[in-house]
Amino acid sequence: MFDFFKKRLDSHPPDAKTLRVALLRFLKESLQQVEGGEGRHIKGLQLFVACSGIRQHLYEAALYQQEPGRFQAEVQKIADDFALELPTTWVMETTFVDDLPPEALKSPTLDVALFIRTRTASVHTLTKGYIRVLSGEAEQETYTLTASDGPVTIGRERKAQGENGFVRINAIAFPANSPQEGNRYISRQHAHIEWDNGLGRFMLFADEGGVPPRNKVKIKSAGADTSIKLYSTHIGHPLREADQIVLGESAVLEFSYIGKPD
Repeated sequence: MFDFFKKRLDSHPPDAKTLRVALLRFLKESLQQVEGGEGRHIKGLQLFVACSGIRQHLYEAALYQQEPGRFQAEVQKIADDFALELPTTWVMETTFVDDLPPEALKSPTLDVALFIRTRTASVHTLTKGYIRVLSGEAEQETYTLTASDGPVTIGRERKAQGENGFVRINAIAFPANSPQEGNRYISRQHAHIEWDNGLGRFMLFADEGGVPPRNKVKIKSAGADTSIKLYSTHIGHPLREADQIVLGESAVLEFSYIGKPD
């Protein structure tokens, strides 16, 4: 039956309503894995869609992309039917990507995959992230982050002595002798990334050298017209798929949950 439906999707794309029903069926079957009150541990659902052109427009319509919160309300009805006891603060995110995450729970009939973020990070949840250097010169072009890493420090030079005299080892290090102009404006103690088990995601924090009035940290999310500047060393920014992290004037890192960049 799944193969038949998949062939129908490929050869005769359905209307938005039919596709919406198929998406909700997939989510219902996925959520049944946490039936019986376990839904209270869910922090959010992250749906990845891998398609383009007319098919992307069809998915956007099926997901009510122009009406924020409406599709989440449909999913909430399913959760209520199965007594999943989702917390009132749960969120749903949809991201269009080129390729589906290899670790995700994939639909056998649709161009989608699902991650369920939980407090315990145990049900098809993302506990690994990737950093790619887009601008500036770091010791590596890509870095892999895991939930068990602890703080992943970012700064100029691998070994950096702070004003308190302690030496800090930067996991993502930008050499000071690089010809790249952007490296000059990165502080020795610029920022760090750390997994938050309660939120079920990686968080970006500015360190002493990365907050105003010094060299600052900014984040620009995919599709956003403006960037967010971090003003505190204590308040982190939850990283989302394809977020760009701007360090200083022009060094840029790209964050991803869905696979190691090439």
